[in-house]
Amino acid sequence: MKVGIDFGTTRVVAAAVDRGNYPLVNFETPDGHVRDWFPPLIGVRGETRVYGWDAWLAQGQPGWTIVRSLKRCLKDAGPRTGIEIGGHTFEVRQLLQEMMAALRLQLREHSTLTLPLPDDGNKPLEIMLGVPANANSNQRFLTTEAAREAGFEVLGLLNEPSAAAVEFAHRDLVNRKGRSGGRLLVYDLGGGTFDASLIELGDGEHSIVASDGISTLGGDDFDEILAELALEAAGISSRERDSLSAAEWFILLDECRERKEALSPNTRKLTVDLERVRHNWREVSVSANVFYDRCRPLIESTRRVVDELLAAHPERPIDSLYVTGGGSELPPVARVLRESYGRRVRRSAYMRSATAIGLAIRADTQSGFVLRDRFMRNFGLWREADEGHGIVFDLVFPRGTELPGPKQPPLRSVRSYRPAHNVGHFRYLECARLAQDGRPVGEITDWDDIRFPFDPGLQDRADLAAVLVRRTPATAGFVVEETYTCDSSGNLAVAISNKSTGYEKRFRLGRWSEKQPKILSSRAAKRGA
Repeated sequence: MKVGIDFGTTRVVAAAVDRGNYPLVNFETPDGHVRDWFPPLIGVRGETRVYGWDAWLAQGQPGWTIVRSLKRCLKDAGPRTGIEIGGHTFEVRQLLQEMMAALRLQLREHSTLTLPLPDDGNKPLEIMLGVPANANSNQRFLTTEAAREAGFEVLGLLNEPSAAAVEFAHRDLVNRKGRSGGRLLVYDLGGGTFDASLIELGDGEHSIVASDGISTLGGDDFDEILAELALEAAGISSRERDSLSAAEWFILLDECRERKEALSPNTRKLTVDLERVRHNWREVSVSANVFYDRCRPLIESTRRVVDELLAAHPERPIDSLYVTGGGSELPPVARVLRESYGRRVRRSAYMRSATAIGLAIRADTQSGFVLRDRFMRNFGLWREADEGHGIVFDLVFPRGTELPGPKQPPLRSVRSYRPAHNVGHFRYLECARLAQDGRPVGEITDWDDIRFPFDPGLQDRADLAAVLVRRTPATAGFVVEETYTCDSSGNLAVAISNKSTGYEKRFRLGRWSEKQPKILSSRAAKRGA
């Protein structure tokens, strides 16, 4: 069984591959309801952890801390990054793996997914996973590994707006009876991230032209704005706000999310029941226009991303701007976009599920759809230049490089040189943009350093970080080769070898330090970050 899984910030949506159809998977909740989504929630009480619907039921219960939006933490996380929740520290990787395991159990035992016969019950679920278009390699690695460790067979990763484009193209091709083509911009505003992708549509084969986005903007931010407005309307003091527990913050944000999702273009006011948060508080009303005005600067920031993306690729105007993602359901989003793009704006009929459906189509080898995705960030490393008097950035894989397909060999890039030092100190990074002189600018993600012994006498040293890097003529006769690879999911690796001695080491590239910062404090946990 193949499934497309949109592992969203606030909701997980799954679509199945079923003989050319791609139905959404419904989940049975413990209280007897049926939902077409799974909550990516974590409930913590001491060392006890529960996930999904169990965490949902634990909200508001004494002693439980409920955390939502774990996906937002992945942007700055490495495999050993710790999250502090309720006075205890847990590794991001462990929490993500356990949540994936809870999702897998829910799919197998409490969903409408049609699974193999009992004697085939241990056959892995094959999944295509979505990730934000601007996700760095750490986020891609953590997502893939967590799913594999949870028992899924990961077919690959696909950028979320690219998946939405596949859904659009598949439906549009059917509606137009075989005629395809055009240029599409996917505007994907989800619960925690915003992505925009410019895509060329062809006859069954589509190509990503470019992507951009904001990794810290989504529907969660609208929830927080409404929560602040409700507290202001109720006259809640700063002191009282600071006294809110993690459980109370979760309930407040959940109440605001429900009110936000019930909005329609005709809504004049939102009623927020603060009594759900504390019994001595009251129900308050917030003007819809005031709420929209407070949200507008965030929406404008997404429009600027779209404008800049289109300005950078003026070869041909877009035919459609396809709006998808749960955060895009906020009425002023379409209003702001129509101010610039008019009738080209097309809202998806599947705002919250287009990505999952597109992932399922991508997973289906019989669908006939081919997507040529691209490297969304510049990847490279710092190198010494001018005999150590300067530093330059060596670009290994430029942003926009086309990624290989799921069954194609990985991209390769090779560097060969004669070393000048006893130890090679490699400092890698990803960046959104490069200046005209090749320097990284914009959003930059620094990775951990790795070290390689050019001096054969250091090959058995366990801690090369303690060795002073110095220039030495003893290594000048060696030939060193670096071979970089990038697979279809954007995962990076390097093999560094001394061709003269035959010594080689392989590294999976990312942020691997054991001394990772705690990226969620107890204060942040109160807001369910």
